[in-house]
Amino acid sequence: MKLKKLSVCLALAGILPVHAEEITTLPAVDVTAERVQSLPETLELHQHDILKLRRQTNDTAKLLEGQPGVSLYGAGGVSSMPALHGMADDRVRVKVDGMDLISSCANHMNPPLSYIAPTEVGVVQVMAGLTPVSMGGDSIAGTIKVDGSKPEFAQAGEATLLKGQAGVFYRSNNQAQGGDISATIASENVSMRYSGSTVRAKNYKAGAVFKPGASIVGSLSNAYVAGDEVGSTAYQAENHKFAIAVRHEEQLLELKLGLQRIPYQGFPNQRMDMNGNDSQQINLSYSNVYAWGALEARAYNEHTRHSMQFLNDKTYWYGALLNVPGMPMNTDGKNTGFSVKADMPLNDRDLLRVGAEIQRYRLNDWWNPSANSPMMTPNTFWNINNGQRDRGDIYAEWEASWSPAWMSLLGVRSGTVKSDAGVVQGYSPMMYGVAANAFNAQNHQRSDNNVDVTASSRYTPDANKSFEAGYAMKTRSPNLYERYTWANSNTMVMNMNNWYGDGNGYVGNPNLVPEIAHTLSATASLHDEGKKAWEVKVTPYYTRVNNYIDAVACPTCPARVDGFLNLTLANQSARLYGADMSGNKTLFETRSYGEFTLKSVLNYTKGKNLTTGDNLYNIMPLNAKLSLEQRLGGWTNTVGVTLVDRKSNVQAVRKELPTGGYSLVDLISSYEWKQIRLDMGVENLFNRYYALPLGGAYLGQGATMGTGVVYGKVVPGMGRSINMAVSVKF
Repeated sequence: MKLKKLSVCLALAGILPVHAEEITTLPAVDVTAERVQSLPETLELHQHDILKLRRQTNDTAKLLEGQPGVSLYGAGGVSSMPALHGMADDRVRVKVDGMDLISSCANHMNPPLSYIAPTEVGVVQVMAGLTPVSMGGDSIAGTIKVDGSKPEFAQAGEATLLKGQAGVFYRSNNQAQGGDISATIASENVSMRYSGSTVRAKNYKAGAVFKPGASIVGSLSNAYVAGDEVGSTAYQAENHKFAIAVRHEEQLLELKLGLQRIPYQGFPNQRMDMNGNDSQQINLSYSNVYAWGALEARAYNEHTRHSMQFLNDKTYWYGALLNVPGMPMNTDGKNTGFSVKADMPLNDRDLLRVGAEIQRYRLNDWWNPSANSPMMTPNTFWNINNGQRDRGDIYAEWEASWSPAWMSLLGVRSGTVKSDAGVVQGYSPMMYGVAANAFNAQNHQRSDNNVDVTASSRYTPDANKSFEAGYAMKTRSPNLYERYTWANSNTMVMNMNNWYGDGNGYVGNPNLVPEIAHTLSATASLHDEGKKAWEVKVTPYYTRVNNYIDAVACPTCPARVDGFLNLTLANQSARLYGADMSGNKTLFETRSYGEFTLKSVLNYTKGKNLTTGDNLYNIMPLNAKLSLEQRLGGWTNTVGVTLVDRKSNVQAVRKELPTGGYSLVDLISSYEWKQIRLDMGVENLFNRYYALPLGGAYLGQGATMGTGVVYGKVVPGMGRSINMAVSVKF
């Protein structure tokens, strides 16, 4: 497949001239939220696109799939991790309703976007590379901002606003089924809203048989996993949110209470599964407009209790007599944050934005002993004991409109990250005493003084084009697992610390220092005067990362014979570069057939470890997406084509596996009456088999704690699925 030539043509399709029939009907209107930032360029999903996608998935990260600069690391059914320009996980600042959430899990099974259901999402913004300092620090790839529905109030003179919505859905491939409901009651000054959702899904099936079918000896239910079944992909989740908002003139005070319960979630690229994730969130925000400017303040607290074990498709009973009940792992994370931001117009040209943030994070990660296992007794294993990570930042940002054609942005953020961890122990002094004593003898306190700088400008010579360029220096301190996981003497324990999905075992490095990324980026945007008929954007970028945290060989760790590796981490140097291209074009519009719009996206990223000459891990190959959308009355119909090149630039140190190229066709259709909306879709129309380039190693079944997992398989994508959803407004 000559994907490179074809995808460039697709990305440029939006600028081809097409003569449309002149009609007098009004065009469709997309309602979008006000931009948070004039500079740099921000990708914001339209409400139309959010409505179209959010009942096609229960994984909020997948709302971003196919967007410029975005790719997704595979994980559980509600826990994919977005990557921006080849960097993912903690390198991306993810804000959910203004909260900086942290994954509390040795395998990062609960990333920030897993804490908000797609049906609750109201606004999605993505800032890759050139991120304003006001939109988050302690990250080097960019910021993703996802907010829930905004509070609604009764109109002046209206006694009470009462509205709601309920929906159900079904997806055939994994028999996913569930529903959601929301209700609002409000006066002119007080608004109360509840929203809730639930989902349950079985394992999904690939487009073809990719392994032999097998019975899982020692599993909880004597499971049989078919040859086309992707093991450990079942899940169940529910989310609840209650919000109350009070306004007076320009003041708005809002309290949100969130509750998440995930009884189970399988992970096909991890040796463990999630058998419990309970989270409670308290989020209080205040905003007001004064004569001098605008003020925003927020305080939040999030508490996660997380546990891992083996679900049905993985061996649960170990030992010669099959009497050892798996390997229970428990995590308790507490995240508290405060932030304040002020926007102060100094004059008609200059806007000053200042702010401060404080975050306090506490983590305990322990594994209970098992009486029937000589390797897992007699003590509790402390993976991280009293882990602490405290961050305090201040920033200032100056935005200037020099003329109708020129704008500029300059921002500086100064932050301090302090981390620490307490005394650890293994199951027994005999097996783990040497490693534990060596770790305990070290000073664990670390203090990082980090600086971020963003400078960008935009030139808009006329109503049909704009050009933007800038530089950003961004800094990220290591997370607690990167610094403080300590057990390097046992492969089984090292397997439990893996937030990469590659099947290898890891041990941390207390001497890691912060990553510092220097990014240069530019954007050219060409469009018609109203950005309604056509638009094309091209964004090349280059990033150099000093002290990049990457995997290295571990000379003090046990050797392995199962094809996987035991690794540690070190600071090295890295380079990433590439380009995003996107285009859209209204092809034609008639009374009989409606409006036809062609949209296209092309993403290219290349990553290299400059210290070793190796490729960087999990870099998405060249990919493109083309969609043709028709709107006619209440109908919206979309045909989408996804093209992905083969992945041959893999990382040797992790024994990353290559994947083949593929193409997929999806159909999505919806019809909306005044109070009812019907969504239908066919995902992977031709039931193509393909390996997920960022899916990781397949560990979805069998004795994942031993040597029974066969090295050499990548997690495959989902085969054909017919999806249906109905929602009713009341």
